[in-house]
Amino acid sequence: MTVPPVELDDLADPAAGFPQATREQWRTLAAEVLRRSGWEGSPDEVEAALTTTTYDGVAVAPLYDAADVPSAPRTTRMPGPWDVRQRHADPDPAATREAIHADLENGVTSLWLDLNAIDPAALPAVLDGVLLDLAPVVLDAGPRTAEAAEAFLRLAEGVALPGGNLGADPIGLAARTGAPVDTGAAVALARRCAAGHPGLRAITVNALPYHDAGGADAEELGCSVATGVAYLRALTDAGLTAEQAFGQIEFRYAATADQFLTIAKLRAARRLWARVAEVVGGPGAQLQHAVTSSAMMTVRDPWVNMLRTTVACFAAGVGGADAVTVQPFDACLGLPDAFARRIARNTQSLLVEEANVARVADPTGGSWYVERLTADLAARAWAWFQEIERAGGMAAALERLVPERLAATRARRADAIAHRRDPITGVSEFPDLKERPVFRRPGPGLAVTPAVKTRATPAVTPGPASGGASDGGRGGLPVTRYAEEFEALRDIADAQPSRPTVFLATIGPVAAHTARATFAANLFAAGGVATVTSGPGTDPDAIAAAFRDCGTPVACLCSSDRLYGEHAAAVAAALREAGARTVWLAGKGEYEGVDATLYAGCDALGVLRATFDDLGVAR
Repeated sequence: MTVPPVELDDLADPAAGFPQATREQWRTLAAEVLRRSGWEGSPDEVEAALTTTTYDGVAVAPLYDAADVPSAPRTTRMPGPWDVRQRHADPDPAATREAIHADLENGVTSLWLDLNAIDPAALPAVLDGVLLDLAPVVLDAGPRTAEAAEAFLRLAEGVALPGGNLGADPIGLAARTGAPVDTGAAVALARRCAAGHPGLRAITVNALPYHDAGGADAEELGCSVATGVAYLRALTDAGLTAEQAFGQIEFRYAATADQFLTIAKLRAARRLWARVAEVVGGPGAQLQHAVTSSAMMTVRDPWVNMLRTTVACFAAGVGGADAVTVQPFDACLGLPDAFARRIARNTQSLLVEEANVARVADPTGGSWYVERLTADLAARAWAWFQEIERAGGMAAALERLVPERLAATRARRADAIAHRRDPITGVSEFPDLKERPVFRRPGPGLAVTPAVKTRATPAVTPGPASGGASDGGRGGLPVTRYAEEFEALRDIADAQPSRPTVFLATIGPVAAHTARATFAANLFAAGGVATVTSGPGTDPDAIAAAFRDCGTPVACLCSSDRLYGEHAAAVAAALREAGARTVWLAGKGEYEGVDATLYAGCDALGVLRATFDDLGVAR
C-alpha cells in the first residue's frame, strides 16, 4: 500500500474541515441531557444549573472558552525538579538520625525538623553525619525558635548553606497558640542571616494553621499575604532593604486532593506576592513550600491517604511549588514507620523522575479553566487581605476577624461533610467495618482526638497541623480533620460489647431493593453500625419475624418507589408490632408508619446520631 505524502499545512489545524462548535450548541445538547433527569430549564439556564461554588464563593462553571481567560500576567518557577522535603518529628534523636540518613540516601533533598517534638539541644546528634552544605534544613520550633536557631547556626558555622529556613513565624505561632505577636526575635534572625548566611532564610509564613482551622483556599492565601506584608514592614523598619526583606521570607501552603484548586492556589499565591512586590519595589518571586493537607487525612482506612497525598503532591508540583512535603499515610496514627516514609518520598520521586511532572514550567498555564480559577481565587484572596489590613493588620485580625471568618467556613464545610456532599472515601463513603487496625508508636503525628481511644486510633500529640495546640489552646485557632466526626462515631461503635446493628427490611426481589439496601448499609457503616437484611420478599409477617430474630429496635425499609406504595405501610406496621422503636425508609416520600427517610444528600451524621440514641448507645 502506498501512503500519500502529507503536506505540513494539512497538520497545522487538526480541526480544519469540521464545523465550528458554538457555546449555544453545547447548551442545547446539555439541556437535552438534563431534561432526562427531570430538569425543566431552558438552554440559557444550563450553565447556571451546572455551576458549583467553592467555599470562597468562587464560581466553577461547567464550560470555559477563550473569552474566560484573564489578561493578568503569569508567574511561575523555572522547570526542573522541586525540592523533596521530608518532615521528621521523632523525639528519639537516634531514630530521627537514622530516618534522616535513609531519606537523604533515597531521594529526599531537604529536611524539615519539628523541634516542638525534638529537643533543639539534640540537633547535633540528629544532624550528625548530614552534609549541611548539600542538604538544606528547615526548622519548625514554635516558641523555641530562637533556641533552635542558635543551636543550628552553631552547627553551620563556617558552612556555605545551600538553602533552608530557621522557621521564625511569630504570627503563625500566635494563630496556633494564641501567644502574643513579638517579631523582635524573627527580625534579629533575619538580620543575622542577611549578614552572614546568604543562602539561609529566617522567616516562614506558615499558612497551615488557617487551612487546618477549616479555612478555604482564598482565606489561606489572604492570611498568608497579610502575614508576609507584616514581616516586610518589620524587616524594613529594622533597616533591611526591600530586596533583603523579600529574600528572608518563605511561604508554606497546604496541598489537597482537590487538584485544580491546589494548582490555582499556588499560582494565585505567586501572583499576589508579585503584586505586593510591585507596590513595595522589591523582587517578586515567592518561595513556596507545599505540604499535603493534614485536615484531609483519615485514621480509618488510612491506606486511602496514599491516594490523597499523591493527588495533592501532583497538584503541588504542577502548581509550581519550590518544595513539597508528602505526609506519610499513617501520620494520623502516631510516628510514621519506615515503609510510610518510603512511600511518601517515592511518591515524589515517581512524579519527578518517571512522570516528568517537573519538566514543564507552568503546565496548566493557558488552560481556560485554570487561568480563570486562578484569577478568581486571587481576586477573592486580595479582597480578604485588604479586609485584614483595614482591621489593623494580621496580628490585630487574629483577635476576632480571622477566627470568626474561619469558623463560618468551617461550619459550611462541616455541613457539607455531614450531608456527604463532600464525601470522604473509607470514612463517610465505602467504609469497611472489617478493616484491620493499623498500629503506630504514639508520638507527634497529626492531631487526633477520638471520643473513645481504640486500637486503631491511639492518642497522639499534634504535629504540623497545630504546632503544639490540638485544641487551639490559649485562644489559638482550632485544628480540624474533615473525617473526625464520623470517626468519633466509629470509635464509639467499636467500643461497644457488641456492634450496634440496624435491620434492613428488603422488600421485593433482589433487583428492586439492592440499590437502596446498599446505600443504607453504606450510610450506617459510616458510623460503625452493622446491618442485617431480611432477604427478598413482601410478606410483612415474614419480614417482622426476621426483625425479631435480629434483636435490634431500629429498622430501615429498602425497595423501589413502586413497591413502597404497595407494601411500605403494611411492613412498617408489622415491624412496629414486632417491637421496632424507629422505622427508617431509604428514599424519599411519606408513608404511614415510617418515622424518617434517608437519601443521597441527607444529614448522614444526624441519621447516625439518632440511630445511636435509638439503640441506646451513649455518645
